[in-house]
Amino acid sequence: MTMPASQSGQGQPEQAKAELVHPDDRNGPVAENHRDEDSGFDSLLQRYHSFLRGQRGLAENTVRNYLTDLGCFRRYLREEELKLTGMDRQMLRGYLAWLATVAKAATSPSPRQQRDRGYARVSIVRKLSALRSFYRFLVQEGLFRSSPVPSGRSLQVKVGKALPVFLGRKEVLRLLQAPQDSSVLGIRDLAILEVFYSCGVRLSEAAGMDLTDINFSGKEILVRGKGSKERWVLFGDPTQAALSRYLQESRPKLDTGATPALFLNRYGGRLSGRSMEKLVERYAARAGLKDGVHPHTLRHTFASHMLEGEADLRVIQELMGHSSPITTQIYTHVTKQEARHAYLVHHPRANPDASTPPQELGQELAPELAPETTLEIEPQPTGGP
Repeated sequence: MTMPASQSGQGQPEQAKAELVHPDDRNGPVAENHRDEDSGFDSLLQRYHSFLRGQRGLAENTVRNYLTDLGCFRRYLREEELKLTGMDRQMLRGYLAWLATVAKAATSPSPRQQRDRGYARVSIVRKLSALRSFYRFLVQEGLFRSSPVPSGRSLQVKVGKALPVFLGRKEVLRLLQAPQDSSVLGIRDLAILEVFYSCGVRLSEAAGMDLTDINFSGKEILVRGKGSKERWVLFGDPTQAALSRYLQESRPKLDTGATPALFLNRYGGRLSGRSMEKLVERYAARAGLKDGVHPHTLRHTFASHMLEGEADLRVIQELMGHSSPITTQIYTHVTKQEARHAYLVHHPRANPDASTPPQELGQELAPELAPETTLEIEPQPTGGP
């Protein structure tokens, strides 16, 4: 069923709206005019933030993403003059349609962004997930009798998963050669690139590393991943050499004693994730690599090269900190894609048109979904065979 772009809902039975229940009067709904909507929303978000950090143990970056996604929902309520208490299936459809069509228009100053007025499907699914979590929290708090946002089983948005982009071995070599100089920052930057590629860590994990997290004798680093989960990642001789040189020749010149951080900025503070992202982009450009190379590209590259070397998928899952093997299995599609391209190029009986690069061959597996594509809401069957 195709999602409508408006909230008309003609011919659709309206789902009962959830009631907002006052914490001190659980037997009756509170009149909406007894509270200021904005201040009430602020208060709920503050309590939700404490819940995500304290009870669920989520990392601050993850919590920030949840709250940012809820900010879109808050803006939708304000623009459409709707209430938090008015959520039902019809209103949810309107919100999803708004996200897919015009949500970015008011906050996108550039002409290109004005053309892309809606969010991509993967972003919409993430925002829907954040909304579900928020309303479940309100139910736990006793503010709603039941969640008005349908579960993932009864309301699904189809999303095609894009294959991860990764670098070839020669491209990685060029990238690692880009900062080859004896300057303080050049030595530091090489160590950072080595850690990203050799350890497969996330950006936030690299930025959060401390000096005491490195175990040189075991060639391993303790990292703190999503949900503050700890794990050990491994590194080899080249990374050990780069880290040792950084700690001996570069870090002492940057250190002011202000932080135990492993990687320091030019002022002696912890190097931020954004700064790491920029230096990866800068060295990728210097190495002549394709646009869009960022720290997560090196994480994808780590996994893909491990799999090409016939590493066990469960080992890769553990090293990358994936909670589910399903997340790691996406890399098997990448290597199959490469195998198909190699066959088409080299086998004499293969398709003679073998000039299509692997990225294009993979689009049949995971087509890119344009933001303006209509969303399909797929209800789960409630009965029958």
